Amino acid sequence: MWKSLLFDRNLLALSPRNPALCERLSAAETTRGRYRFSEDKKGSPIPAWVDRNGAAHILHSVIAPEREAEKYAAALENEGYLILLGLGGGFLAEAALRRRRTERLLVIDYDIDSIAELFCAKEYLSLLTDERFTLLVDPGAAAIADFISGTYYPCVHGGIRLLPLRPRCDFDEEHFLPAAAAVRSAIDRVSTDYSVQAHFGKRWFCNIIRNVRAAENARGVFPPITRAAVCAAGPSLDAQLDALAEKQRGGFTVIAADTALGTLCGAGIVPDAVVSIDCQHISYLHFVGNERVPWTLFLDIASPPLLAALAPRHFFFSGGHPLARYVSARFKELCALDTSGANVTYAAVSLAEKLGARTIELYGADFAYPQGMAYTRGAYFYPYLRRRQTRLAPASSELSAFLYKSPSLVKRETEASYYYETRSLEMYRRKLEEKARSSAVEIRRVEGFGAPLRLEAGGGESAARQCGNTLSLFSSGPARCGARAFLAGYKAKIEALALPETNIERYVEGLSEEERQVFTTLLPSAAAIRLREKIDESRALLSRVKSFCAEEITRVLDAESDGGAGERSAAGWTLTPGSS
Repeated sequence: MWKSLLFDRNLLALSPRNPALCERLSAAETTRGRYRFSEDKKGSPIPAWVDRNGAAHILHSVIAPEREAEKYAAALENEGYLILLGLGGGFLAEAALRRRRTERLLVIDYDIDSIAELFCAKEYLSLLTDERFTLLVDPGAAAIADFISGTYYPCVHGGIRLLPLRPRCDFDEEHFLPAAAAVRSAIDRVSTDYSVQAHFGKRWFCNIIRNVRAAENARGVFPPITRAAVCAAGPSLDAQLDALAEKQRGGFTVIAADTALGTLCGAGIVPDAVVSIDCQHISYLHFVGNERVPWTLFLDIASPPLLAALAPRHFFFSGGHPLARYVSARFKELCALDTSGANVTYAAVSLAEKLGARTIELYGADFAYPQGMAYTRGAYFYPYLRRRQTRLAPASSELSAFLYKSPSLVKRETEASYYYETRSLEMYRRKLEEKARSSAVEIRRVEGFGAPLRLEAGGGESAARQCGNTLSLFSSGPARCGARAFLAGYKAKIEALALPETNIERYVEGLSEEERQVFTTLLPSAAAIRLREKIDESRALLSRVKSFCAEEITRVLDAESDGGAGERSAAGWTLTPGSS
């Protein structure tokens, strides 16, 4: 009777926040003997996991489980996001939630019947009623990754920590080893994104709000294609130019990474499309001298505003930035491109897919430094170094510094030569390989001198047959309002956004859908401000981010009154060839 009462009380506490799990627990079997229970000195139940051989393994101290958990929790540092593998008696979870710094606690466990047995033996009300607590039972790797990616905000949570309940994990490795790997993979992915945000978050924001006006009047349609030659700027491109020109004459649409534009134009090959995703102003050097060539620029809306002015014709697209998605949803619909590969070659392949290409050939896609060469000879990189060189620092030493500055640089031998590879280049290559495996498009590389690229046939053959006759157009819809009205309204929503009073999870859950969207657009800027200004407290950080973003929008709006002269200077639009 008392077991039924405990079980019902736990389900009642869980039901408002996780009705799906309640339904699963209600149908679970509680007599399978997954756990055996003893009592500590206070009479609290201490669970012991029963393995396949029938041996029971105590999960906590039978003398003072609370003190054991408090000691473990006290050893934690400033991590605001904690992930526990194994629920057990809940002692560690309860101690973790008593930490002032804990913003979110995720517990991952397996075997729904075993969780039902725990709920029959002990009350977990302090956990189940805490909005910071989430219990995932029997999740797959994808579900773990999706949850962490959707709930972990490094700029406000700070660090993240994985805490295994050792006796539970050690005797059920079949489930918990893959779970731990999925957690670490998700953390690595989020941490990599956060690192990029910390460096470029403010620049992305500044660029996007300045590109809104140019996007307002952008018109046109880019026609569908069937075959594409995607050109990266690896050194192999120099030896592939003749073959590329032949392909273009044979009907291939040439889509170039911005870094390859100079090489192609220098060889008399006018690309049909150029893709740019870099938010740094130095990107303009890719285009200087080729403004009169009739190519079309596909530009991430987070790119420098100067680039749209340099292109003979341009289209904006939405990459992965939350503000770009907000602009597309609230101001003007922009085509979305997959830029998750974090490099322009990946984005160019995504564009070819978006335009309907069924075959994609890659040129200059080395993803390495063959024989110590960084780029194709016609890229801006080498003239840029020559302009910067001095008698004490010649271009060759600058090139060596660029090549060897990465601590992850590795030299790899091939049968005929060698190449250098960094962790970033390896990641770019693997991302493209993953894309090829999941794509309905045939992607192949013209052989060069770089790292081996395994473009295995994807699992999308049926999708290819279904959409083989589909025509894809690249265009953007009309603006829903004027750029000035959109920016003024967005600024007002930023200023109206309340500051968190206590826990960040409670704060986010209390926001309306639109408020949460506005809050999310501020996170990349928050990452940059947190890094530079060392603001750890979430309320102070959000206050500073709101001020920065509102001030930037005000600067853009005020610039319209003086014809934009002051804004162009402030934004760095007056760069001249050769400047940095």
